[in-house]
Amino acid sequence: MTGRRRFLAAGAAMAGAAWVAGCSRREPPLPPGEMLATGHALGHRLRDGPLPAAGESRRVRVAIVGAGVSGLSAAWRLRVAGFDDFEILELESGPGGNARWGENEVSAFPWGAHYIPLPTREARATRVLLAELGVLEGDPDAARPRYDERALCQAPHERLYHLGAWEEGLVPLAGRPRSDADEWARFQGRMHAFKAMRGRDGRRAFAIPLEHSSRDPALLALDRVTMHDWLRAEGFASEAVHWVADYACRDDYGCAHRQVSAWAGIHYFASRDASATNADPEAVLTWPDGIGFVVRRLAERHRLVPLAGALVHRVEEGAREVRLSAFLSRENRTVEIRAEHVIWAAPFGFLARALSPLSLGRGGGGEGRLADALRTWTYAPWLTANLTLAEPPYVHHGAPLSWDNVIHGSDSLGYVVATHQGVATRPGPTVLTWYLPLAGDPPAAGRQRLLATTREHWARAALADLARPHPEIASLTRRIDVFANGHAMARPVPGLIWGEARRAVAARRGRLHFAHADASGLSLFEEANDRGVQAAEAVLAAAGGRVKSIRFEG
Repeated sequence: MTGRRRFLAAGAAMAGAAWVAGCSRREPPLPPGEMLATGHALGHRLRDGPLPAAGESRRVRVAIVGAGVSGLSAAWRLRVAGFDDFEILELESGPGGNARWGENEVSAFPWGAHYIPLPTREARATRVLLAELGVLEGDPDAARPRYDERALCQAPHERLYHLGAWEEGLVPLAGRPRSDADEWARFQGRMHAFKAMRGRDGRRAFAIPLEHSSRDPALLALDRVTMHDWLRAEGFASEAVHWVADYACRDDYGCAHRQVSAWAGIHYFASRDASATNADPEAVLTWPDGIGFVVRRLAERHRLVPLAGALVHRVEEGAREVRLSAFLSRENRTVEIRAEHVIWAAPFGFLARALSPLSLGRGGGGEGRLADALRTWTYAPWLTANLTLAEPPYVHHGAPLSWDNVIHGSDSLGYVVATHQGVATRPGPTVLTWYLPLAGDPPAAGRQRLLATTREHWARAALADLARPHPEIASLTRRIDVFANGHAMARPVPGLIWGEARRAVAARRGRLHFAHADASGLSLFEEANDRGVQAAEAVLAAAGGRVKSIRFEG
């Protein structure tokens, strides 16, 4: 689930007593559903082994490891350049990564990321892609492009359940003293100033993709402290301001503002300055299946079919080729793939385990130091539940049902409504997508709890959380499907984004190209798309062709 940017336009206790109460023996039987998860069992074989030796060897000019947004973006860029000699390997059963989606008789729905903010001019590759898919209409380089009205989020956009009623927007100021409102206004002013700021090098202070951001040392120093500590140092003491910042960090990064670097926390608010001819600057693009819409359309349009269930467990980079060992789980065998270039579009944690000591470590640094750098990344565990309802939940007090619905004081991020973009004249069945980052646990402990806990527990947790604003939720719910993602996104803790490890990995050159959003340290659509396109263009250049980049070059 990516960030909600309309903040600028305007706790752990639940995980204990409230959720335990939701598991009382007096509760009626739960609706049916499934417990889904990423391919962790297969992925753990990379850690635990054993895996068979390769019994077959084959060649391909380019191997792409990972079929999420970055891998598919790389494949798209190769294909539109007329380069077809590539193969996509994917651990999961299908494409999508954090943009995976599902569908039932009521609606399509997201399992992960569910929208794209209006792309900035620096996110040119994203604009070009959306133009090809018909989402952006006209010139992708226009100062204020026009977007397909069906993709722009329909009103009402968002609301917050606070003090027993729904309020428009996501800032909990109701019932607070004037000093809190003043402090919120000051926080807004600081974020707007950061948005307009340029560093000593003339670059924007905070841009997306982040490689276009300023390298001013005063700004990079923000990556060495947490967002919480920066707020305190700047005199922000209001619970409302801290709640907004914490929510933003849990929303985009899967961890609390006490864990996220201040640079990443401010980037959430200050990196986007796009506008459109037919939408407000804070508008977002969304679909019933979330970003799955883009993944599905892209894969269908360019016939991008990954080899599913493929675990790459050895990567050996040489002077003339890269050798991959890929365990094909559906066939219970390993094949060796010899490629001129490999585009790594999977989380870096997998590569840290798969990288062979025989690799050359091209570009300086050596394999050992590269593997150590790749181990710097940590990942946030995440849970999503899709609840299929006979009809929308009732509006008891305050603002009407919105696309984005947040509950103040909850460990969850609330829910989005899959049918919100529909044009039905009267309410009918719907699907609510409920998001829960396990931000209160250390990552390893969170993953263990995530995967060891039953669907029934998580389903009751979702119902208990949603019963606060919607007492009738259990009676409306017909099905609850749950999805566990143990490595949902990189955690931008202090020192990751502008630290030595990430910069060394991002700058490395060789036959092994890094395309995953991990190379940015931020799990955002524009970062994944830009990294994938950058890797593909590097391959095209190495192949000897003249490459006119579609990325921003300002």
